[in-house]
Amino acid sequence: MEAEPSVAEMQVDLVAVERQIWSGTAQMVVARTVDGDIGVLPGHAPLLAQLREGFAARIVSPDGSVMSVAVHGGFLSVTRDGVSILAEDAELRDEIDVTHARKAYEDAKARGGDSADALQELRRARAQLLAAGESI
Repeated sequence: MEAEPSVAEMQVDLVAVERQIWSGTAQMVVARTVDGDIGVLPGHAPLLAQLREGFAARIVSPDGSVMSVAVHGGFLSVTRDGVSILAEDAELRDEIDVTHARKAYEDAKARGGDSADALQELRRARAQLLAAGESI
């Protein structure tokens, strides 16, 4: 019997201003930055990127399961020690009230981009819906 190849792992820390949300090992992190989407694998070159508001990040665990996170602003930092997602605020998929997020999204969309608050609400709700696996 042949041994299965081991998956390369890296340390990932997901931290918001108010709390540490998650810490563990992963085989990949995918996030949207202001410069576009990025996938980070173990051994990635050092990097600091600003996260784009209104999108979800995905953390792929060594067993292949995917954790989706609504990330509300912040930065992605890659060092030789691992990856840090330093968010202004973030929510794990199971913390999101999809019904509330859908209503907030529709309300903010109906108001249009008429104010900074409406735009912020729209981005927050969109990130929550994407992290929950909902269509926009």
